[in-house]
Order: sequence, then C-alpha cells, then structure tokens
Amino acid sequence: MTTGATPARSTVAYFSMEICLEQAIPTYSGGLGVLAGDTLRSAADLGVPLIAVTLLHRKGYFVQHLDAYGQQSESPVHWKPEAELERLDARGTVTIEGRAVQVAVWKYEVTGVRGHVVPVFLLDTMVDGNGEWDRTLTDCLYGGDEHYRLCQEIVLGMGGASVLQALGYDNGVIYHLNEGHSALLTLQLLERQLDSRQHFELNDADLEAVRQRCVFTTHTPVPAGHDKFPLTMVRTVLGDERVALLRVCGGIHEGMLNMTHLSLHLTRFVNGVAMRHREVSRGMFPQSPINSITNGVHAVTWASPAFAALYDKRVPEWRRDNLYLRYSVSIPLEEIRDAHAESKRAILAEVFRRTGTKLDPSVMTIGFARRATPYKRADLIFSDVDRLATIARKIGKMQIIFGGKAHPRDGGGKELIKRIFAADERLQGLVEVVYLENYEMALAQQLVAGVDLWLNNPMKPLEASGTSGMKAAINGVPSFSVLDGWWVEGHVEGVTGWSIGGPEAEGDPSRDALDLYIKLERVILPLFYGLPFAYAEVMRSAIALNGSFFNTQRMVRQYVHNAYFPEHLPSDVRIEETALL
Repeated sequence: MTTGATPARSTVAYFSMEICLEQAIPTYSGGLGVLAGDTLRSAADLGVPLIAVTLLHRKGYFVQHLDAYGQQSESPVHWKPEAELERLDARGTVTIEGRAVQVAVWKYEVTGVRGHVVPVFLLDTMVDGNGEWDRTLTDCLYGGDEHYRLCQEIVLGMGGASVLQALGYDNGVIYHLNEGHSALLTLQLLERQLDSRQHFELNDADLEAVRQRCVFTTHTPVPAGHDKFPLTMVRTVLGDERVALLRVCGGIHEGMLNMTHLSLHLTRFVNGVAMRHREVSRGMFPQSPINSITNGVHAVTWASPAFAALYDKRVPEWRRDNLYLRYSVSIPLEEIRDAHAESKRAILAEVFRRTGTKLDPSVMTIGFARRATPYKRADLIFSDVDRLATIARKIGKMQIIFGGKAHPRDGGGKELIKRIFAADERLQGLVEVVYLENYEMALAQQLVAGVDLWLNNPMKPLEASGTSGMKAAINGVPSFSVLDGWWVEGHVEGVTGWSIGGPEAEGDPSRDALDLYIKLERVILPLFYGLPFAYAEVMRSAIALNGSFFNTQRMVRQYVHNAYFPEHLPSDVRIEETALL
C-alpha cells in the first residue's frame, strides 16, 4: 500500500524520538516514550485526529544485565519489526552530507475504546541503496556520538516531514514537537514555505506561517539535556545554505545549533509539563512565552487487573471518562485493600520468579523505579543505613524494590546501582532490598500497582514532571516524594501521600534525608502497621484526587483546546464529547 490512512483535513502530527507502544516493540527508553504512548492511547480513546512519527530503533535501547554486585552491562534488543508492524510502500528522502538517504516507513495502529485509530509511522533507513552507515541511523535509541545523534534527528524531523508528505499528510497538519529532537522538521517546513527562494529572502510572514503550524513541548529542566550541535558539524552534515537559514530563523544560539531554541522560535505554542516546570522553563528561556500542561498517564493501561475489575464494578464509566475515578471516594475500604493485596501478590511473585527472593506480603513494600542517574538519588533512603535499620527494628520491617537502567555512558548512574546492591548487604533481615534488572513496560505495570508506597526523591528542581507516581495513584498507591514536578500539584499531606523536604524551589540533600527518616518513623510506618484502614483511606484518596486528574485524557483534552485548536474545533474534527466536558 502507498498510504497509511485517509488524511483528515485537520490532523495533528505528533513527533517523538521514542514512543512506548507495547512491550514487544522496544522503541522507548523511559518516561518520555511512555508518556508519548499514553498520549496516543488517550488520543485514540477521545477520537482526536492525530498521527504519530518516531524512529524504528531496530536495536531498541538496550537489554540491561546486572551481576551479583550491581555491575551493569548491556546488549542489543532483538526483535522483528515485520512481526509487529506493517511495512508501507511510501518513502521519504533526506540529505545528509550531500547524500540522498532514503527513509522507509512502518505502521502501527493504536485503537481507542470506540474503535478510533491513531496510526504511528516508524521511520527506517535500513533500505537497499542507502550506504552502510546510513542504514544504521534508525538502529539505536540515544546511541552513538553527537554526529550520529544529529543525523538521527535529521531523519526524525526532516525525514518524518518528507514521509508524511508522501503519505498525503500535508495541508492542514498541525505539528507537535514532543521535545526538541524533531526540531529540524521546522526547517523542512520553512524550506517548503520559501519555495525555492533563497534564505536572505525570508521574511516575517514566512516565519509566522511555519509557527502557526507547530506546537512544542519541552520536558527538560536541565540545561545539559537540551540538544546542541557544533556549527562545524552542522555545516558538514546539512550544508552552508541550511546553516544560513537556521541562523536567520533563530536556531543558532551561542555558536551552536540549539534544538530547543529552534523549536522556541518556530512554534506558536510552547508548554512545560507541570506548573513548576513552567516556572523553571521561563527562567531558562525568559524571552519565550511558556505555558504548562501537566502530564498524565493512560489509566486503562496502568490500572492493574484487580483495580480495573474493581472500577468496572464500582465506577463503570471510568474507561470512557477518567474523571469518574473521582467517585472512587465511595468505594468501600475493604475492597480497596483486597484489590491492592491481589496486585501485591502479583509483583511479589514476579520478584521471586526473577530473583528467587521471597518477599513477605505483610511487610511495608516500597517501590522506586526511575532512570538510574545521580540526580534521581535512588540511594537517598540509604543516607544513614544504621538509622534506617533502627527504624525497621523499632516500628516495622521494610522491603524495597528498585528498578531502572543507567545509560551505557552514565558512569554515575552505574555506580548508583552498585551502591544500592551494597546497601542491601548491610540491611539484610531488617530491610530487604531487591533490584530488578531490565525495567520495562510489563514490569512497570506490576510494580506501580503492587507496592505499598511509591518513593521518588530527585534533586529539586530537576524533576520536570514525573509520571511513575501518577501510575501508582491509579492503583491506590500513595506517593512519598519531594515537592517538585507533578507532586507540587498532586500532594495533599497525609491525604494523597507525603512530602519529602520543604516547599523551597531548591533541594537540600541533608534536609531531604532527615525528613524522609522522620516521616517513615513517625507517620507512614505507624499508620501502615497500626491503622491499616486509615492507610487505606490515603490509598482511596490517591485514586479519587490524583488518579481522576493526572491522566492523559485530561492532558490530551488540554492540548486539543489550548494548543492544537485554540480558537475552535474545526468543522471536520469530531471528538468524544463526554470526555471533553
């Protein structure tokens, strides 16, 4: 076939370097990709006229291997795109270092609760006729050096725009850049706008025409996380004419191609992913008007089988409209406890299957699973091992389940995993510590639902949003987290969970550790062991207050009305109204 779908006159094209579609398709590494997948699932549920573009990632991110000491090694992911995806006949083309590189496309369909389909187009340069190196450009997610990454981002942005044109998606398309990796698609649009005119003929009307077709979501509060490439490299890869055009349109900042600045200059709507992140982003880019749309999660995907069955029984409208999770406030506490107990048995069984470690279902079980990198501070709870052991001895035992991959080049993240393994040796008998390797979607679904408490303590203000605690809330698991990212909005002390540290914008590591120990000792553990039904009330409130709001139905609704179609919905767009009221 030559087309992926029948294009609507008003279509949103969602570009993301990674998208978590399902466990069998390893085209994601973590939070950004999981959010993208949840976004598409909710867009399908709501009937939003949306398509998505990403890279195929033939070798995935990587398979994580941990030895007995926590030393991480990696191997490629082996999967067969032809077993999971449909190959289309359409092709795009990009120019890299003067070479024409062909871009093939595969299709995956995300189907919503009422049958609406969101097609996902996965770009692939493993094409006969491409050079040997060019054929590898869609192999590894976040792999290779700067040069490889720049060429990958050309394939995503410019190649994606070329493929969509070949598929018949062009007029009436609104482009959503999910992070700056795809920013060069704006360059492609600008070249089309110029229509063979030279860069020095560019005028404000041309720039505004591109802006009106593009929106941009920034996810990164860390300056180092914004992609930048040296001009000498960019000139070699893209050519002098395109560098001149990038300079005119604001993509060159401090002598480098800055993908975030390019995105900021050529989009009409920019948002951070939480209220606090908006403020941080405005501080980083004071010349740009930055809004906020707080992230969410796809409730149906992340609810455990036990909780999904409970909601089907007590709040049957929840799948169609996640706002109905608000009515979970009336679910009997005993039923909340029963659903959680079933979910807990599932993750403890998985721990035993993977590690041979038999955890106790009656013991307070804490979950922590994030990308393993120093600022996430996975080992904060081990700041004072002796004190942690004393708390466990006096108040009640704990068991902690960790998960998360360190990037192959992140030495600090790898050392963090090793420190967690070392802490386990010093705490055996009082605090059982388990680190599960290869943390991915299927394991995440079990872990966020089966633990008793979700721990998250990154260094402030480096948490843009975070979504793992939202997934936990869908399953009645309270968060214990620093007041950053989404938790600033979701936290009600003692009602939806507990805070670590103070409300200040900047974190204090010593205060955070002290507060963590005090609340474990004086509040959380006594409540869990001494007043189990009071603890269940917190669980229920997490569902009713956090689960009903921090979901991608609400998030996508905000994108539709504030970013994609801010004036009014076009006449050809029909969106499920019950979930938009």
